[in-house]
Amino acid sequence: MNPMHHPAVASATRRKVLGAGLLLLAGCQKTETPHFHGVDITGANYARDFQLLDADNRECTLADFKGQAVLIFFGFTQCPDVCPTALIRAAEVKRLLGADGARLQVLFVTLDPERDTPEVLTAYTAAFDPTFLVLHADLQRTAETASAFKVYFKKVPTGASYTLDHSAFSYVYDPAGRLRLLLKHEQSAEDCADDLRQLLHTA
Repeated sequence: MNPMHHPAVASATRRKVLGAGLLLLAGCQKTETPHFHGVDITGANYARDFQLLDADNRECTLADFKGQAVLIFFGFTQCPDVCPTALIRAAEVKRLLGADGARLQVLFVTLDPERDTPEVLTAYTAAFDPTFLVLHADLQRTAETASAFKVYFKKVPTGASYTLDHSAFSYVYDPAGRLRLLLKHEQSAEDCADDLRQLLHTA
């Protein structure tokens, strides 16, 4: 009798083959846990949605951007440094993503609707990237939205005019519309792009 045909040997061989198959299956099903540079806020119970107006005064919600990663930044067009820095970085992130950049939508939400008209907002963001979209609301809805997103802002008088103190982080949603990340203002464009790339390929 061929030793390989012995029942005990055949049974052991089958067990080895089955074990190898199960290991291979487990390897195929394994998903890597993302390692973000930003703050992972997956499952947070705030910033779930918004109801704001776009540049054409049409109501927008998060559902309008399903299938795309969404980066939201709150600011104002007369901001001297924080907002321009955030938008320059967002444009660079989109460039660094290459072909995946088409799957990222950047939204700029004004905290200063008294001065930031749709026309002013559109001209402002277009200087950074013409694909960026602007959102606005009246003062009450702006305050309610900022509160829902835990965004701090305060009007500060400056002679005959005023400026705004405000939060400097960005929120990121994955293509399924789930809030996932808080990008810190000091993060580099490269680190932000790496975070977005992980979301786009693991969501």
